[in-house]
Amino acid sequence: MNAPLNVQYSADMQVRKNLDFQLEQHMPRFWFGGHPFKTRVFDALSLTFPDGERYFISSVRLYRDQITDPELQAKVKDFILQEAQHGIAHDKMNQILIDQGMPVDAMIGEMKSRFDYWLKHKSPEINIAITAASEHLTALMAECFYAQKETLAEVDPYVRALYAWHAIEEMEHRDVAFDVMQNVAKVPYAVRARALALTSVMMYGFTLYRTNIMLKADGFNKRERIKMFAQGMPWLFGKKGILSSMKKPYMDWYKRDFHPSQHPVLAQYPVWVETLEKTGDPIQAGEALWQAGK
Repeated sequence: MNAPLNVQYSADMQVRKNLDFQLEQHMPRFWFGGHPFKTRVFDALSLTFPDGERYFISSVRLYRDQITDPELQAKVKDFILQEAQHGIAHDKMNQILIDQGMPVDAMIGEMKSRFDYWLKHKSPEINIAITAASEHLTALMAECFYAQKETLAEVDPYVRALYAWHAIEEMEHRDVAFDVMQNVAKVPYAVRARALALTSVMMYGFTLYRTNIMLKADGFNKRERIKMFAQGMPWLFGKKGILSSMKKPYMDWYKRDFHPSQHPVLAQYPVWVETLEKTGDPIQAGEALWQAGK
């Protein structure tokens, strides 16, 4: 990801509808190699996506009538359609969590109230900055999860395929909200900088908070959960943690001349696209993407 600032990378956006990841038939309770903590961390992320995607769509729509560039207008349209599909897919995953006995409705309700409050009481500039910052984080996570084959080696292939598709489309639309923020909303640098700090604290803080709630619902007592967190945090944020490689590209956000296109697209991106075009099967495409990792 350490690319020269004068080089730009992009991927053509495509709206892919009705992809079937067969999670209802195949998703085990602890789908990350039987590890409760690792599974619930990702499940906690999935919880945020449906209402998070709808919030992103609403934030971009606040500026839709002000966009005069035809190319950006087209990208915003596809961004909205892609995000809507992500919400639908993760709603299905969240229903499986409900069937497992997870208190999904309570956790989602709390988050939705927060998004609704921001849209109603915070400025459009703050909302689009938070959306752009969130897209920065999710694009970096896509790279973290799939660049190295070993990172998701223990993950059930059907769940891995869902996240692979999501990762691919994060690569495709990672600059849309940023361009609206920068070129249409004209958000000041200070607001942009604060937005990433705020978004990071909330995203990781609420993910770990919900992880704890779900592990409790799984029947693990407080002592067991403390042990899981003590063992799991280095896996996430340790020297060789799965999110540790994000540090350098994460900090690029704070460069005044930063743009998401300065970061290379996930190297296996063409593999996923070509496999889906050839087979029409997102499971095979996800497997091909993962197999092509280093």
